[in-house]
Amino acid sequence: MTTSRTTNPNAEQTIPPWREAARPLQERVDLLLAEMTLEEKAGELGSRWVGNDMVSSGDAPGSHGSEPDPVETLNVAPMQDVFAAAGSSPLEEASRHGLGHLTRVYGSAPVTATEGAAEVVRQQRIVMESSRLGIPALVHEECLTGFTTYGATVYPAAIAWGATFDPDLVERMAAAIGRDMAALGVHQGLSPVLDVVRDYRWGRVEETMGEDPYLVAMLGAGYVRGLQSAGVIATLKHFAGYSASRGARNHGPVPMGRRELIDVMLPPFETAVALAGVGSVMNSYSDVDNVPAAADSWLMTDLLREEWGFEGTVVSDYWAVPFLASMHRVAADYAEAGAVALAAGIDVELPDTIGFGKALVDKVQRGELDEALVDRAARRILTQKAALGLLDSDWSPEASVAAAGDTDLDSPAHRDLAREMAERSIVLLDPGTALPLLGHGRPAPRRVAVVGPCAADPRTFMGCYSFPNHVLPRHPHLGLGIEVQSAVDALRVELPDVDIVHERGCQIQGDDRSGFEAAITAARESNLCLAFVGDLAGLFGHGTSGEGCDAEDLRLPGLQADLLDELLATGTPVVVVVVSGRPYALGEVHGRAAALVQAFMPGEEGGGAIAGVLSGRVEPGGRLPVQIPRRPGGQPGTYLQPPLGGENGGTTNLDPTPLFPFGHGRSYTSFEVDDLRISGTDVPTDGEFTASVCVRNTGSRAGEEVVQLYLHDVVATVARPVKQLTGFVRVSLEPGDAVEVSFRVHADRTAFTGQGLQRLVEPGDIEVLIGTSADDLPCQDRVRFTGPVRVVGHDRHLVTPVEVRPSLAT
Repeated sequence: MTTSRTTNPNAEQTIPPWREAARPLQERVDLLLAEMTLEEKAGELGSRWVGNDMVSSGDAPGSHGSEPDPVETLNVAPMQDVFAAAGSSPLEEASRHGLGHLTRVYGSAPVTATEGAAEVVRQQRIVMESSRLGIPALVHEECLTGFTTYGATVYPAAIAWGATFDPDLVERMAAAIGRDMAALGVHQGLSPVLDVVRDYRWGRVEETMGEDPYLVAMLGAGYVRGLQSAGVIATLKHFAGYSASRGARNHGPVPMGRRELIDVMLPPFETAVALAGVGSVMNSYSDVDNVPAAADSWLMTDLLREEWGFEGTVVSDYWAVPFLASMHRVAADYAEAGAVALAAGIDVELPDTIGFGKALVDKVQRGELDEALVDRAARRILTQKAALGLLDSDWSPEASVAAAGDTDLDSPAHRDLAREMAERSIVLLDPGTALPLLGHGRPAPRRVAVVGPCAADPRTFMGCYSFPNHVLPRHPHLGLGIEVQSAVDALRVELPDVDIVHERGCQIQGDDRSGFEAAITAARESNLCLAFVGDLAGLFGHGTSGEGCDAEDLRLPGLQADLLDELLATGTPVVVVVVSGRPYALGEVHGRAAALVQAFMPGEEGGGAIAGVLSGRVEPGGRLPVQIPRRPGGQPGTYLQPPLGGENGGTTNLDPTPLFPFGHGRSYTSFEVDDLRISGTDVPTDGEFTASVCVRNTGSRAGEEVVQLYLHDVVATVARPVKQLTGFVRVSLEPGDAVEVSFRVHADRTAFTGQGLQRLVEPGDIEVLIGTSADDLPCQDRVRFTGPVRVVGHDRHLVTPVEVRPSLAT
């Protein structure tokens, strides 16, 4: 083997050629693989979670060791306590043949940036010094609502990103998150979640970006571009079908055919691969049509790699590999589970090595597993390490965290961005007779009662993967770690001349009515009541929203619906503000409330954003990424339904019509969308057309509208959605101004999976519908696609380009 030599001040050292940054990347990986033993290649496919002792919070590295033990064991991953109790080898032993990933160095316990950086250096040094080749590990962290670490900015939950309908804003947020992670030596972020909502009762609705695949695809691609612009690998999850479990039960089986999987669940993942160049994918826990994703070679290899051309790594969701044996029972034991997952296409086992590692080595040595499968996965992770510079001769753990001391994890710039996200995400469902509180010719109320369990608890603004709700419940004496203003405190700042009284009324969960009387009295004695109701995110039953916090129905949790009913009966006007991670049924409230506002977990700046929308200082710009149900039962399904999903026609007593439709949102100004013009009514099945409308601000103040394009295939060979979002754009207009919005629609955008499971563009009529929600579509026309049926693939057009230019209309 040819080597080059270099000299440092201490001694002459031989540098292996695979450490030479000037060599082509793949050449370096080839050279390294040729030098590695089977055990060393298998080592790269494993991981170690050092902080996962689950014994004492004071024992975790860098966790302010004098703090008391946690009040109870609270898992942050499914069955974490079970696997922790089984025990794991020390990091030195886990790294003896090398290691692929270090798990959650910053996110397992409350450490400062400086403490976390020191722990990264310590763990990386152990990994490098315990193994023959000295290859560093990739460090990964969660980053769904921001960098999930102590003291970092908590941005709105992902469902709030959906409400912004703003991919560029999501990209800017992700870039800010990525820069902080990169500065602290983190290489991979376990976001974004690209699951498409199918049932609002599912606890992880808050982690999604909504119920439409195109909206999720555009926002998800924006997140990937932003995070990876900072040099941090983004991870798409959960691949695929996770959000469609039977009964909305977390980890439940998914009774879904391949056509729905391809047309509804997979497009966001495909778009992030094709247009954003995502670096990693994480499997779903679920089994779809009885095949667990972690064992599905069609999904992980045939589709993802061979059809889509994905070249990154597939990482397992935490313990998804052993789950193949213990939960799905498609493997006899953990060793067999590891072999099944590796063969299907999983490259790295997270968060600890259980089914990979020695188990794979033993199977190869016994002739039960092809070593080429180990080589395949090792090549993929070593390629990523080389691309990130971890194989370079001058890389060091200390240099990777050199910027830690200068990194402000909750800087003013971050807070400004969090505020912009929050303000743009809040949805004015109905201004009613009370909003805005200031202006519009109405006097400010003299006395306002602020009631409800979400009024004074800022934790309700944050998702289940925010550090304050994800980890800090195990360390209650530390508070939130950041400054977060509650809604009532923000209102006191927003309305300094108004007498504001506060009563909680009830808790988010539970059956304690002892606070009802004081809340009702406060409402009766006030000119206006602001009722804040909704969710508190948690994990595995320790919340009303979040992972493992699924709902039986869509009634507000606990006694909150009863509290609202009594408040509405006082005769005092009641503005209802729902702060939640999922939509709740508001049919019993609408029409009785003086106004309705939906705030989807708006993050650390949520208090001021909500107060600004209520006062009128902030023009509400959020639009619903999910529908608001009328009744609390299993109705409605999402808007994306074929005819039988959206009509009853006297065939059933259940009406799925929502209270507020997908895409809905009101403003304090008014907009008009008209003058639809289509470039041509006859379009070949490989051609395109342009649909243009005029959008005008007809109100008295500046505002933003989200213009939405929907298509409907009138007659097709399979039942198609009544309407499906195909394009959207936010436009900002001063009073009286107008713009022309033009959507360029390629025939590929009408493609669907036919009876033979090929994606087709069929000739025939397509309805073109443009407006401001799925049910407010004043501009409608048809085009006819002509010519032969076309079979299209991964190279089809995935995006509907939009152009906005000044309108000549008066």
